[in-house]
Amino acid sequence: MNLNFFDQFSSPSLLGIPLILIAMVFPALLLPSPGNRWINNRLSTLQLWFINLITKQLMIPLDKKGHKWALILTSLMMFLLLTNLLGLLPYTFTPTTQLSMNLALAFPLWLATLLTGLRNQPSVSLGHLLPEGTPTLLIPALILIETTSLLIRPLALGVRLTANLTAGHLLIQLISTATTTLMTTMPVVSLLTLAVLLLLTILEVAVAMIQAYVFVLLLSLYLQENI
Repeated sequence: MNLNFFDQFSSPSLLGIPLILIAMVFPALLLPSPGNRWINNRLSTLQLWFINLITKQLMIPLDKKGHKWALILTSLMMFLLLTNLLGLLPYTFTPTTQLSMNLALAFPLWLATLLTGLRNQPSVSLGHLLPEGTPTLLIPALILIETTSLLIRPLALGVRLTANLTAGHLLIQLISTATTTLMTTMPVVSLLTLAVLLLLTILEVAVAMIQAYVFVLLLSLYLQENI
């Protein structure tokens, strides 16, 4: 039974062909496609309003130099948001529960922000490794600590997203299993666990949205430090 709980996190395959690529491409089909008219229908208008709102929120901490990253950050935000929410549907696979995928998203973007800072303002970027007014004896230790904290940023981004989504999916499966098991023996307790399951599902929808926003927001803050 313990192994069955983690089967939902294994990448599905059909005839030996991994289906994770389909799970990653499918959210793009839900985005509005460009047309000849400014307003097509209420759904596309709502989607464009939501994308515009996300872009504004992500660009608030950035100055004009960072606005060229708007397309990348907004696209990443929409991809993570749709992938996390679609993963809450029954009999679906969530690619963002895979640490390898989250690291593949976090590491190149973090490295791009770091290289941008080293190219545009190398002295300021390196100055972040040593706070001003540091005692001489603490300089080697602080440089080592700041360098370590800088290098683990992409790992923290990937682990945070993976851990939160994995924990939520496991809790939903555990409580749903308890609900179906207690339905015949203790129906009253089963109804209580069902209510807890509904509340937890609403919470997981909020977590899926918040984690996608936090992932991209931290990348934008890392970018602001280097521009």
